[in-house]
Amino acid sequence: GGQYEIRDSLYANFVKNAMPYYLMTLGKAQETGDYEQADKLLAAFQQNQLNHGSEVLPSQNKVNTEVIYNRLDIFNRLYKYYALVGLLMFFTLIFQIFKDRSIWRVAIYFFKGTIIMFFLWHTAGLALRWYISGHAPWSDAYESILYVAWSTMGIGLAFGRKSDMTFAATAFVTAMLLWIAHQSWIDPSIANLQPVLDSYWLMIHVAVIVGSYGPLTVGMILGLVSLILMILTTKKNKERMAINIKELTIITELAITTGLVMLTIGNFLGGQWANESWGRYWGWDPKETWALISIMIYAFVIHTRLVPGLRGKWTFNFMSVVAFGSIMMTYFGVNFYLAGLHSYASGAQVITPMFIYYLVAGVLALGGISYWRYKVNFRE
Repeated sequence: GGQYEIRDSLYANFVKNAMPYYLMTLGKAQETGDYEQADKLLAAFQQNQLNHGSEVLPSQNKVNTEVIYNRLDIFNRLYKYYALVGLLMFFTLIFQIFKDRSIWRVAIYFFKGTIIMFFLWHTAGLALRWYISGHAPWSDAYESILYVAWSTMGIGLAFGRKSDMTFAATAFVTAMLLWIAHQSWIDPSIANLQPVLDSYWLMIHVAVIVGSYGPLTVGMILGLVSLILMILTTKKNKERMAINIKELTIITELAITTGLVMLTIGNFLGGQWANESWGRYWGWDPKETWALISIMIYAFVIHTRLVPGLRGKWTFNFMSVVAFGSIMMTYFGVNFYLAGLHSYASGAQVITPMFIYYLVAGVLALGGISYWRYKVNFRE
């Protein structure tokens, strides 16, 4: 251990003495335009790093890849592209419901192909981040949101092959997730893996349980779209609206069922990891507890179709929207409001923003209006 302490001390002294001189040289170079001396000092720093820390330095290929990754700015651009194309496709589909024209069908095919290209770009961005960091890209708040967005879009593509509305709605909600990832309170930098996450369980438990948020998000957005379609239903388009609502409700049920299965399996896998890391399978940690609460809530939503008093497309779609609040609490709320062993994935501590209250009020208003319109047009 002594030789490493001497080496670290020498390197620290080198940096302490050389950095001020380099900054002074750089300042002069900016004034004169001659960077020769500054470049020599920079080359000396690089050589010193190679001499004393080559075992921890990233390879030149990784450095070059990270430069390309930063220049591409993939995810920051993607949320704008997803949002634009998703909204255009959604409005095109609404126009098609009111009046079917060949131009709308051509536009929809174009939008679908564009969204698929965006998803491939999204996948490439995650692959680049994985290569640069050396670990699976779902280890912190920023990466996990990117992964949830990817999972959401992937499920939307899988379940929406014959449902254009699913394509459009999923693209839009993917854009919202990527937009959230680029807010100021989330750090997008590529960092070293925290010791507690340095385990093969990161590939298994986190991939499954965080991936489950994708289909559950699809279920939420499709439930929301179904409620909007109920409001837009008139006597003239009632038949076509009924077909679309039925189609979206079936896909919502498939998505929620998939998400519930993944969430349940992920919770059990988390118990295995907890036993290896902390010596117990279950400890009523806030994250564990809210994951269990989410499982129970979504199990109830899935089984409402078997309860005579709760059957109906409005009830199922409205509940699929409201139930998503438990996922938001499990994913965000626990990290920011409750102290626990899973706090390593959180961002900065925040207070509840006002838009949350407006969002809840909006969902309740949408539910009330859609219920009234549903009862007027569809009596089950």
